[in-house]
Amino acid sequence: MKITPNIGILNAMIRITFGLTIVAWSTSKMVKRPWRDSYLLAAFCGAMKVAEGIVRYCPVTALCERWSDMVKEHQNATDTANDMEGLAVDGDSMMPYNPT
Repeated sequence: MKITPNIGILNAMIRITFGLTIVAWSTSKMVKRPWRDSYLLAAFCGAMKVAEGIVRYCPVTALCERWSDMVKEHQNATDTANDMEGLAVDGDSMMPYNPT
């Protein structure tokens, strides 16, 4: 798996800014109430956003892009299968999808 930057500079700056804001807010709340686990979870989420901004790679964006590519490939494969001559176009006889 090749990891290349998939978010822009402006998006990265926004992620870093909001991530540091969330980390600062959650750590200030943890000082007052250290027994609350929700502030620790918020700090981890903020730190993850800061890391995404620094590296300029978002795994959720990559997953969405990959999923949309797979949907397009599936649509192209089914369109090609429907355009073939000599196939019965019944609702009963469908060709199975083979991605290879």
